[in-house]
Amino acid sequence: MKLETYLQRIHYSGAPEVTLENLCALHRAHLLAIPYENLDIHLGRPLTLKLDHIYHKLVEEQRGGWCYEMNGLFAWALRAIGFDVTQLGSTVGAPAQGIDGDQDHLILLVQLDQPWLVDVGFGNGFLDPLPLMPGIYPRDFLEFRLEQQNDSWYFHNHPHGAQGYGFTLHPRQLAGFARGCHTSQTSPESGFVRATVCHRFTQQGIVSLRGALLKQITTAGVSEEEITSPERYMEVVNAIFGLDATIATVLWEKVWQGHVAWKEEQANAQ
Repeated sequence: MKLETYLQRIHYSGAPEVTLENLCALHRAHLLAIPYENLDIHLGRPLTLKLDHIYHKLVEEQRGGWCYEMNGLFAWALRAIGFDVTQLGSTVGAPAQGIDGDQDHLILLVQLDQPWLVDVGFGNGFLDPLPLMPGIYPRDFLEFRLEQQNDSWYFHNHPHGAQGYGFTLHPRQLAGFARGCHTSQTSPESGFVRATVCHRFTQQGIVSLRGALLKQITTAGVSEEEITSPERYMEVVNAIFGLDATIATVLWEKVWQGHVAWKEEQANAQ
């Protein structure tokens, strides 16, 4: 695991020094370069919490990853530079869990002049770190909110993205997410098992691909495209998310069948 190679992967040319400016630049560079994706689950490849495996996948194989991989790798890189990083657990869509709570999302806390909430693994969340203080935070054309109640916090995501998450400031080790990592990629009830997901930050906004539905969030609003052919699916996976088109070839039939089933569910629910 080489820091220089990671910095090349995210196209970061600044000085690897411990400053708020560099933290923000690294956070943004990581999200602009590495997509969030759960495709290995649907390819039948187990996802692990081993940092050397994560580094090989995201840096050397030029792949993306989910929260444990994205934030696990980013925490390692920040520490290698010299940042004070604490790993925290959070629960998506629910209030903060206690110390022994079964938390399903890894986030980071970086201590500088004040604590900063850092998260490159939420897919369609924030592009720049947020100060860990209650308040409303406009970022580009999106808006986020942090709420505190005693020792518990809640992050409110922008209205076009996934729901937020509750968390406390109790430190967690990466290995402590083993149960969540296993359940999220094996349980039939898991959203990660039910659908393929890719998210990518761009200079214009956020692009998301859930199954065969492509959504783009920009200053102009939200647009959606239903992908109906394997050729278009391969083009999107490769050109927009920077992933090997052969992955799309293998997944297309499964993705389309899942999309048809989802449309039927939506129709029956109306």
